[in-house]
Amino acid sequence: MLFKVDENLHTDIAEMLRAEGHDAVSVHDQALSGHPDEEIGEVCRREGRVIVTQDLDFANIVAYPPEDYAGIIVLRLREPSRRSSLAAMRRILPLLTTEPLSGCLWTVDDMGIRIRQGGQP
Repeated sequence: MLFKVDENLHTDIAEMLRAEGHDAVSVHDQALSGHPDEEIGEVCRREGRVIVTQDLDFANIVAYPPEDYAGIIVLRLREPSRRSSLAAMRRILPLLTTEPLSGCLWTVDDMGIRIRQGGQP
């Protein structure tokens, strides 16, 4: 699976995904830090990459319809630290092979995960 880790997450997230056999790059790797969300979203769409972010703007299904993307994973953590972000990603790693991601918005919080299929009200 192809992933792009947003600038608001530590690059350890990309390293974790690569260790699991995924093709993962960060916004930093591609010198896209500081670029507008719309541009990051368009790059992900063009490259067919799942965006992994803490930016709640990507949870806006009007601005970023999940069906237009390879997938969107938004981490909504009470304490958005490196440690808690890594723990949240470890929790969802097994789901990457069992749950739909393409065309979906995954919202991951401290209690669990909500998966919204693109096109659902």
